[in-house]
Amino acid sequence: MRGRIVRGIAGFYYVQAGSRIYECKAKGIFRKDKKKPLPGDYVKIDILDEGTRTANISTILPRTNELIRPAVANVDQALVIMAAASPAPNLNLLDRFLVTMEKQKVHCCICFNKQDLVEEEEKVRLLESYRNTGYRVLFTSARQGDGLEELRQVLADKTTTVAGPSGVGKSSLINRLQTGISMETGEISVKIERGKHTTRHSELIYVSEGTYIVDTPGFSSIELYGMEKEELQEFFPEFVLWEPKCRFAGCAHIKEPDCGVKTALEQGEISRSRYENYCQLYEELKDRRKYRTLRQ
Repeated sequence: MRGRIVRGIAGFYYVQAGSRIYECKAKGIFRKDKKKPLPGDYVKIDILDEGTRTANISTILPRTNELIRPAVANVDQALVIMAAASPAPNLNLLDRFLVTMEKQKVHCCICFNKQDLVEEEEKVRLLESYRNTGYRVLFTSARQGDGLEELRQVLADKTTTVAGPSGVGKSSLINRLQTGISMETGEISVKIERGKHTTRHSELIYVSEGTYIVDTPGFSSIELYGMEKEELQEFFPEFVLWEPKCRFAGCAHIKEPDCGVKTALEQGEISRSRYENYCQLYEELKDRRKYRTLRQ
């Protein structure tokens, strides 16, 4: 039987097959091959007991992609949720997430929740910050239900990893999106809350036929692992148009004269907050490499 892993905790994998959830263990061959099943994996399972809904995972089917942070497979896009207010949006944290997704070649959408707490001019400011980036920006209110239909359209027929810091209303939004669920989820809810299964992990949540969201733990910081300062500019999409106008090949867009990116910044074509965050991340990566060199 074919299914999809919706959650993995402490060596147990919960696989959705049709409208049922099976508690599964993975065969030892995966450990031998150093291939760990991930939420989002399509798998083949061998039923052990239909009554208790237990099975073994026999095959992990080929992945279209595999994310490291969050650890999930076969996603189509990422949705990062920030609050428009309460707490105030941390655009540096947002840009860090966008950079990590760009590096992993996952398309991103941005959602500012709690739009009912801000005036129109603040929404305009946030929109301007991400103009020309290619990211779709949504405004929602989980409390009032605003923007949910547009959000459903963005999520439709896709597997979307949803992330954001604590307190932005991520869980409230996800709860509002879950309507008319036909899966038998009661048993998994009981199983995953017992004993050692209380650790917070990534989880696939069924929204509608063909539509899943991957709920991930809230984050308060993001480190840019496995990245060098020279490649950082590749992950700011709005820089691409202006880089050919730079005087020097390999321009870092920091102190160099006749820089196309800095010209675009002065012309208002690139957001100042985005550029300042780029500079901060560049210096962070530069200092990290210097530290690595000193330790060697």
